[in-house]
This record gives sequence, C-alpha cells and structure tokens, in this order.
Amino acid sequence: ALSLHSRFLEKTSEEENKWEASSEDEGQDSVASRKKKKKKKQKKKHKKKSGRYSHSSGSDSETIYPSDLKKEQEAERREAPQLASRFSWLDDLQLPTEQPFCVDRKPDPANWTYKSLYRGDVARYKRKGSSALGLESHRQGVSWEDSETTNKKKKGGDSKKAADRYYSTVNRQLLKSAPPLPALPATPDGSDATTSAFFLPLGDRGQRSLVNPLGVYDSSTALWLQGKGQQDQQKEGAHTVEGTALLGGRTEEFNRRLREQPADTQLWIEFIRYQDEASAAVFRGEEEQQGSDAIEHRKSSYRAVLEKKLSIADRAVATNPLCIALQLERLRICQELWEPPALAKEWKKLVFLHPNSTPLWREYLLFTQSYFSNFTVSKVNSAYSKCLSTLSAVRDGSMVSHPALPGTEEDMLDIFTQQCHFLRQCGHSEKAIALFQAMIDFTFFKPDSVRELSTKQQVEFFEPFWDSGEARVGELGARGWKAWMLQQERGGWLQPTPEEEEEEEEDEEEVKDKTQPRGTIWLDVESSREATHWLPWRPDKAKSQSEEDCEDPDRQVLFDDIGPSMICLSSPELQLRLFLRFLSFLGLPVDSVLSASPCQPGLLLENLSLLTQGNDPHHPLTSYDLPDAGVNSIGHMTTLQGTRKWVGLGKQGEKFLTNVFSMLQPVLPRHHRAFQSLSWIRYEKLKVLRCLRSGNKKRLRSQGKSSKRVTKQLLKEPDNRSSLVLWREYAHLEWLLGNLDEARKVFSTAMAMAGTKGLSSFALCDLCLMWSQLEVEDVEKGRQGQPIDVTASPAVCVLTQLAEGTSSFSSSSPSPVSILKARKSYEQALAISLSALDQNTQDDLTGEKLMVRGLVGCYALFQYLTVSIQAANAVYALVREKMEEVHRTLTEADSNGPCVSRLASECEVLAVQQAALLRYHNNVAVFPLVTLRQTLTSALPVCPTSTPLWSIYVQVENRYHSAGRARHFFHSVTRVCSNVMPRLFAIVAEQQRKQLVDAAQRSCCHDDSLPILPENGLSNRIRGLFENAIATETGAHCPLLWRMYIHFLVSEGKVDKAKGIFYKALQNIPWAKGLYMDAVQLFPDHLQEFVDLMTEKELRVRLPLEELDILLED
Repeated sequence: ALSLHSRFLEKTSEEENKWEASSEDEGQDSVASRKKKKKKKQKKKHKKKSGRYSHSSGSDSETIYPSDLKKEQEAERREAPQLASRFSWLDDLQLPTEQPFCVDRKPDPANWTYKSLYRGDVARYKRKGSSALGLESHRQGVSWEDSETTNKKKKGGDSKKAADRYYSTVNRQLLKSAPPLPALPATPDGSDATTSAFFLPLGDRGQRSLVNPLGVYDSSTALWLQGKGQQDQQKEGAHTVEGTALLGGRTEEFNRRLREQPADTQLWIEFIRYQDEASAAVFRGEEEQQGSDAIEHRKSSYRAVLEKKLSIADRAVATNPLCIALQLERLRICQELWEPPALAKEWKKLVFLHPNSTPLWREYLLFTQSYFSNFTVSKVNSAYSKCLSTLSAVRDGSMVSHPALPGTEEDMLDIFTQQCHFLRQCGHSEKAIALFQAMIDFTFFKPDSVRELSTKQQVEFFEPFWDSGEARVGELGARGWKAWMLQQERGGWLQPTPEEEEEEEEDEEEVKDKTQPRGTIWLDVESSREATHWLPWRPDKAKSQSEEDCEDPDRQVLFDDIGPSMICLSSPELQLRLFLRFLSFLGLPVDSVLSASPCQPGLLLENLSLLTQGNDPHHPLTSYDLPDAGVNSIGHMTTLQGTRKWVGLGKQGEKFLTNVFSMLQPVLPRHHRAFQSLSWIRYEKLKVLRCLRSGNKKRLRSQGKSSKRVTKQLLKEPDNRSSLVLWREYAHLEWLLGNLDEARKVFSTAMAMAGTKGLSSFALCDLCLMWSQLEVEDVEKGRQGQPIDVTASPAVCVLTQLAEGTSSFSSSSPSPVSILKARKSYEQALAISLSALDQNTQDDLTGEKLMVRGLVGCYALFQYLTVSIQAANAVYALVREKMEEVHRTLTEADSNGPCVSRLASECEVLAVQQAALLRYHNNVAVFPLVTLRQTLTSALPVCPTSTPLWSIYVQVENRYHSAGRARHFFHSVTRVCSNVMPRLFAIVAEQQRKQLVDAAQRSCCHDDSLPILPENGLSNRIRGLFENAIATETGAHCPLLWRMYIHFLVSEGKVDKAKGIFYKALQNIPWAKGLYMDAVQLFPDHLQEFVDLMTEKELRVRLPLEELDILLED
C-alpha cells in the first residue's frame, strides 16, 4: 500500500508539471484550487476500507486501491466543467449545485469479475459516542468497537484472539513457567507490628473505578469484569520476562557458588544438567511447531545446548583434572557431537591416564559394547582383555605409576563375569565356557611354585597346560593344572586306557518339516544347535581326532582368546563367589547375595519369565522360594517367547555339571561345599517345577526319579547328613512330586535330628516354616469352602513343637496352654534376635545373626493361625521397621560389606512373606485390601528391584478398573529409581489391563453391555511407557525391554514402526543375538539382511544360509 501510494504521488507530481507547462495562461488561483481539491479527495479515499486487498480485518487504514488510482488518472485528464457528469463527493464541490446527484455511466469491469459492487463505493457511517437509549450511563454501557471486532472475528474465522484451551501453546507455556513467589506486604518504617490491625493490608493493587470500587482487584481481574481481556502480547511478554529473570537468577547463583567452591564436582554436574532445563524454558513452544524449518531450528538449538554443556564440562575438567565423574560427563556430551573415531580416541586416552579406575573401565566397556558404529565382537572382547590385564598389573604392583584402589579384586571379578555374559549373549557360548574353565583351573588348581609370581608370569606358565590337550574342568578324567605340572616334573602322564563312552544319537535330520517358511526353519535349527553345542570342541584322542577334524572352527577356543582375561583372586570369599557365578552361568539357583549381578542389572535381562513368576494359585505361600533372575542360562538362545528344548542342560550338560562338582568338591572348604550341595539340590527342584508347569506327566516321572536319586546321594555324604537346609529342600522336592506322606517323614526326621535347639536354630526355623506353609496350602485345597478347626491343623502342631523345642514330632493337637507357652517363647526369641541386630559383624559371611526370616515367618504364621491376620501383620511390621532402621544406619556409615547386602536381602524376604500371607488371606476370607496395598507401597520404594513384590502388586491392582492409583505409584517410584525393573512392571500392568479390556470387548455383541467400561488410549500409554523407559540410561541397554517393545508394536499391527524400533535398538544393544532372532521371526522377509548384519558384527551364526539351502535341497 505504501509503495502504491508513493508511486501515485510521483506520477501526480509529474503530471502536474506537464499541466503547468502546457497551461501557462491559467492563473495561480485555479492551480491552487485544483491542488486543494486533489488533496481533499485523496484524504477521503484513504479513509475507505478494503475488503479485497487489505489484511487488517476491517480496521481503518490508508490503503490505496488500483481502482482508485485508475479513477484519479481519468479524472485528471478531464476538464473541470465535466464534474457534473461524473461521480464526485459532495464535500469536494466548491460551489453549491442544483443537481447534487449524477448518473455515473462509466462501466466498472470489476463488477463483472466479483458480481457485486466495490465496498469502497458504498458510503459508511461511523458512530459518534458510545451511548445507547434505555441504558444508565453511570452503571451500564456498550463498547461498540469491541462488539464489532468480535463479530468480525467470528465472521472472518480469526480464532487467534479466541479463548485458549488448556492444551494450547500459550497455556502450556504458562504452566511451565515458574510462578513468582508471593511476598507479604512490607511493614512501613516506624510502625509496630504488634499494634497493627487484625488483618493483613492488601495494598493498592489497582485503581479505583466502577468495576473496582475498593481497588482490590488487579488489572486483569478488572478487565475481566468489564468483559475485556489482556492483550496476548502483553501476557507473553510478562511470562517471558518472568521466566528470563528466574533463569538468570539461577544461572547467577550457580556461577557464584562455583566461584566460591570450584572443587565441588557434584555442583558442576548439576550446572551442566541444568542447561537442559534452561534451554527448555528458552525454546519452549517449539515442540508444537511443525514443518522442516521448525525441525531444523530445534536441531540447531539442541546442538547449541550441547556445545554450551561441553564448554562448561571443559571448564570443570580443567578445574578438577583428577575427577573421573566430570570426565565421564564430558564424554557423554561428546558422544552426540564428535565423530566415532575421535570419540574412541578420547576414551582410550582417558583410560590410559586413569588405568586403575574400575568405574572408568566399566563405562569404557559399556561404550565399546553399545556403540554400533565401531562395534564388533572381537573389538569388545579385546577391550575386556585389555582391561583385565591392566588391572592385574595395577594389582600386582607392576604399574608403579598408579596404585591399586580398594576393592580392585572384586571389581575385576565383576568385569570378568560380565565378559562371559557378553560372549554368551553374542552366541559365543564356547568361549564363555572356556573362560570359566580356565579361570576355575587357574584359581583352585594353581601350583604352589607359581603363587608368588605376577599374574602375567602365572599366565605364561598356564599356557602350556591349556595347549597340552589334557582334560579341563568339567571333562572326564580332569585332574587340574597343579597335578599336571607335578606329573610333568616327574616325566609326564601315564596315558590310561580310554573309557568307552556311549555314542550319542545325533539327529540325522535337523530340518523336520521342510514346508515351513525359510526363516522359521533357520530359527529352529539355530536354537537347536545352540542348545546342543555350547561346550568347546576338543579332539578325541581315542578316535585319533585332530583340530582339522572340527566341522565348525568357531567351536574351538585358543589360548589367545582366554589368556589375557586371567586374573588372580587371593580371597577365599572371592574364590567362592567365582564358583557360584559359574554355577549361576550354567543356570543353577545360587545365593542371591554372594552372586549378585556383576554389572548393570538391565544388561543381562532377556527372559520373559521374570515378569510372570509367582502366579501359581496352588502354592500362594511357597511359590516365591525360587525367584527367577530373568537371565538366560547357557544354551538357551531363542526368541522372546520361545520354549526350552530341555528342562536342564541336556545329556552332555548334565555330565559336564557332574564332573565339575566331583572335581571341585575336594578342594573347597567345608563351609563352601554346603553352597555347592544346596545349589545342586535346588537345581534338581527347579527342573521338577518346570516339568510341573509344562504338564508333561511322563517327563515329570522320569525327572522326579532322577532328582530324588541325586538328592539322596548328596544327603549320604558325611558333610551333608546333618544339614537341615538340604533336608528341607529334599522334603520340598518330595512334596512337589505329590509324595506328601514321604515329605512329612522327611520333615519329622529332620526335626528329630536337630534335637532341642528349637528357636535358636535359624535352619530349623526355615525348615518348620516351609513345612507349616505347605500344610496351610494343603488344608486350603482340601477344605473347599467348609470351616475347619484351625488349632487342630498340622501347621499349628509344627509351630508349637518348634517353640517347645521337642526332639520328636507328634501329630496330636496342642493344648491351649501349649499354645500360650509357644507364643511367649516366640516373643522372647524375637526380642533376642532384634537386640542382636545392633551387634552384627562385617566378617560374618553367611550372616547367621541376620538370618531372622525363619523365626519371624514362623511367629507370624503362628499368630495368623491362632489369633488373627492383624497379629501376624503386626509382627512383620515390627521386625521390618527395626531391620530397615539398622540398614539405613549401616548405609549412612558407608559400609559395603556382605552384612549390608545380607540385611537388605532379609528385609526383602520378610516383605515378600508378609505380602504373600496377606494376599493368601484376602483370597480365602473377607478382608480389606488396604492393608496389603499399604504393605506393598511401603516395601517397594525400599526394595524397587524385588520382582516378587512387583508381581504381587500388579496382580492386586489389575483386579480393579480404576488404574489411577497404580499409575501414580509407578510414577512416584520410577521418578526416584534409575533401575529398569519398576518400568518393566509398569508396562506389564498396562499390557495386562489392555488384554482384559480387549477380551471384554470381544466377548460382547454390539448391543450388549460390557462387563467393564471400555478404555481408549491404552496402546498410546504403553508406547509412552516404552519410550520413557528406553530413554533412561539403564533402559537403553536392556535387551528385554527392547524385545518387548518390538513384539508389542507387531501385535498392534504396526510392523513398520516395529522395524524402526529394531534398528534403533541396534544402536544401543548390538551384541544381543536374541534381538536378531526376534527380528527374523517377526520380519521373515529380511532374513538375508539380518544374517549378513550378524556376520558383519561377528556374532555367532551356527547355520549359514548356504548350509540352510543345502539342507532344504536334501
């Protein structure tokens, strides 16, 4: 409009000059009048409003229209006397005329185009004043301009000024911005606070007016009372100013504190992470913007924030060059800015400068293991070997520049175990087993002549034994490194005649059904070979075999693959921990305290049974006796929902396990051999439980006979004959097999064996607790809803005689006096145990003083059977409160001994016992659920990694339609807990809820009423939970979480999104072979691509596609 106006003025001035040059005879008066007339006409035309070319929504503007310019040009060419025959404004006439109206005969082409008159040619009137007839001017009034603007806004569809909803960008910014802190009005100087009025003065909040007569409303409230609102620009400006002021204040506070305390590393880390919050406040509102420009702007702003954080981290590292935490924080930032080669070089430089820092080595190994660009199995395995060899040199003192830090040996064992699990997850089971074989020989069968040498020299002596071809740990005829070295000094082994072994019948046809899809056949053969061939291949001397006879070279393990990872463990406790971790690696249940996870718990989680345990309705009290850790055992490499080929390790695996036990039993101390026997019996019980769950009665009978035979052999050994723990497991095994009378005989024999120890023996308390729990479950199954005499139950007899300390068991009902005496004995024993908690010692490995689970369980169950559930709950609450208090005290004292871990384990076991008993009572009687819910919500924040507790909580909360309580609790726990376990169970709870809703909707017709209210958005909520979980540091490296996410998307029919999540998972867990197998099952068309990717990353592929084609042709 301005350009048109300027061009019009320039053109007008040129024509005026021409007119003056051609009309010199005319006077100055006519020229002046004509100029004056032009200015008046121009002024009137500027006041016209535009409908076709203006964007001001009807507001007054000085817009010049093309039709106006055309009329001006034509009017200038005409003479003045022709005014009567053309259209003109009455105000433009100098003299009054007799004909104020005229007929405009000039056609307007715009009328043909727009089918209507030009709105600028229609006269408009403007109201003078805002008064209206019939309204009181003092109290009422009409704002004509506001009403017109509102009407035009409605007609024009301009919704920008309309009232914003709660989800709009403006209101979301308002919620995000921190509100200003309210301040009380200041007391005037010279006034006494005690003599003030009885109310707080509000102050002059606003000007007095008709709508605000007292002046107590602020400006926004006063405008609202008038039917008006603040301008959005003013609101946004105010919020921006407030937010900027708050951010500036926090930044200044950080800078001031860092100037005063430059050595505060935690403050530096908080300042670095604060930049995310500051950038979110500065760039808020951009997430709602769409388009490529907005995306590029967000990327650039995100990169700017990263560079700012990096500059702060550089300054922090320069101030504190020895701080490992700041170095790690800096490298996390660099991971998103630098190229892979530069980043790897920086990591190597950092571990070179701090070779004795095990936390730094852990982070470096996690980086090399999870960085897809540089990942290969050989690179990561060599990084593990380099780490262990460097730490061994630090431990031995060979690296003089860096001393060994406390706990180095324990950290080395954790890193070694993590390396074995890494190889197992990659499919290289043979190398993992060989590492454990070599480490067992290197630790338990070390010759005395090399014990004083350094680790490197000991490994050099160990290499000839490994390459000699002699039998290793777990193989038939193995004697160990020490015996071999002594015999070598005497002239070598005298070769015995080889024993004839039964030939194993190999399946001639690995492909049973060639009509199945190619991907399904590959998965079946691959998982079958994984379950069969997980032991390293050794040439059989009896068959004159050599290394060239091996069909698969990857099954052979050379010394170069395992030599650099050998470490020395001087402590007997660490040697026991190594052995238990080997058993756990093979799939045996072991002590949870001594074989804790060697790394981040999420790295090893792969088994879906972790989230479904404890759902046995027939054993509500004893089903948590063998909790599932969620880690796949050796040989179990299949898809997420795949089944085991065997309940155990197979025929070869069982022989290997038996050889390991027989070889290590003589060299273990007596108190360590008890752990071995207990793990073996629990392993046999676990196999029976798996057969029970499968429902195969034939397999159950054969497995039952085999397990009973192994258990009886263990109990016949001299060290195990008086072990109540082993007798307890054997009685439970008989009970599971259905031999209740035989199990009761075993229980009573064990009680008689214990003598009169009574409540002073924690093992006897555990045995009687198991017996009484099984009796309670059996009574409930046989009751079938009919009332019974609780005091006459076998459980009360067991618990009463335990308190009395009788050496022989009697099945007669106890008298009331006996029950009262037993209750008094329980109270005294519990008081003694609680007083002993304050006197625990760190050197007590087994923590016998802390083993109160049996005593407390027996007392609580006795109170439940003889008094009420409230009495039993009170016992658990008292003991848990005391133990949690002691645990907090030890934790605050920075105590990291086994006593703290044992105490935490006992707290968790007691919470599980209490929750299981309350849940059992809710199922058999009418009892408010609030007690069970309070127990779970108080125990889970203390034990956020307890899978039995989470399983009970999910089962309880999913019985109700309202999920708000459970969602709020999950959110409160995950907000403060970095572990992945609560997030997994939150997802499982929503998935079970969705299955319930979907089943209800499918079961009803369209006209029938639903048994539950339908709920929409569950799929989006589950996806949101998955996204939040994988965004955390622990969730990003959890294979189980990623595999569950992919399966969920495929079940929802979103195959393309599932494929995208698979490639995203590869960026975080490229080592997990199970992830690739899931992809083959879900996306069978890309089999070739997935196998090629596994080959490129050096994952173990046991069935190449070329061999698969040959098998299909045959």
